[in-house]
Amino acid sequence: MELKKALPILFMIMFLVMVGFGIIIPVLPFYAEELGASPTELGLLMAVYSLMQFLFAPMWGKISDRIGRKPVIMIGIFGLSLSFFLLALSTEVWMLFAARIIGGILSAANMPTVTAYVADITSEEDRGKGMGIIGAATGLGFIFGPAIGGVFTNINLQTPFYLAGVVSLITLLFVLFILKESLRVTGDHANSSSRDSRRKVIRGPLAMLYFLQFFISLSLSGLEATYAYFAAEKASLDALTLGYIFMIMGLASAIVQGSMGALTKRFGEGAIIQMGIIISALGFALILFTQNFTTAAIFLAIFGVGNGVIRPSVSSLLTKYSKMGHGAATGYLSSFDSLGRIIGPVLGGFLYSITINLPYISGIFLTIIAYFLFMTYASRSNLLVSYRDQNR
Repeated sequence: MELKKALPILFMIMFLVMVGFGIIIPVLPFYAEELGASPTELGLLMAVYSLMQFLFAPMWGKISDRIGRKPVIMIGIFGLSLSFFLLALSTEVWMLFAARIIGGILSAANMPTVTAYVADITSEEDRGKGMGIIGAATGLGFIFGPAIGGVFTNINLQTPFYLAGVVSLITLLFVLFILKESLRVTGDHANSSSRDSRRKVIRGPLAMLYFLQFFISLSLSGLEATYAYFAAEKASLDALTLGYIFMIMGLASAIVQGSMGALTKRFGEGAIIQMGIIISALGFALILFTQNFTTAAIFLAIFGVGNGVIRPSVSSLLTKYSKMGHGAATGYLSSFDSLGRIIGPVLGGFLYSITINLPYISGIFLTIIAYFLFMTYASRSNLLVSYRDQNR
């Protein structure tokens, strides 16, 4: 499938997937509480989804290397739709857990396989652009989804789940009838790797990139878990105002991700990751000085810009240099990302209970660790060279 035709389709697919996912975010805590879930059970309900993604994303990535991207993407989207309808029909807490587990297992196919699809159809020169567009679609969908979900809670608590299920079904039909298979575009996938174990990923030459993503995800999810309390304490911001702030952050991140093509060609993925980590650390530091809505919006937007460019650049580098198939490489990346999202909220909440500034101070240190990990790898691999310089 031609790049110019495929990228808008992939953008729409990931946008709709994340809209459907985001619709349920504002309502799930209240819905679970209505069915009798305790705060601990609610936390586990949120964590079990990420746990399933951690366990199953590599599997789906490898399967997509063997049978193709399109069927695996369809499985992932179907899994989301099924989980949303199961949530809507739940009458007991255990049914919520069953729905989240099923959704986590099946929807773990989405991100690694779509990312692998982009790697299939892009040249090395355009790889950063493609990954940035997918990142922008994900971010924008995550902005609009919760806003839509919040509106439809006025009908009843089940309506957002039914709506999310319908959006996912529409996305599934979109994939079925419009998206073409990408795997035949390149022959690099025949050697993908049921042999490539997680141990080889951890110890291999690209291990630093996986651990980099883990630390970035860990610090981000710690922020997401505690920022509402932090902003209320520091600047007396309510939930509605906080929604606007996260929307501004998401838009800033999406704009810079949409510019990844030009940035990558000028600076290269390595330099972009380096700059993204530095800007993320600066954002964490500035957040400590939040005083009102304006400072909260500006500081969180700065953080979002830095954080937003890292995942697309890491995805681009992995699919360029990994000896595994694109699906296996991006599957393991999603797994490390999910691991950060499992540990991050727990760690962030614990640190916040000690003192409210600690999650953001720890975010600075985690980001610094990520920076030195990356610089160690980059110095060995000549990654701080732009594409333009490589091809002179």
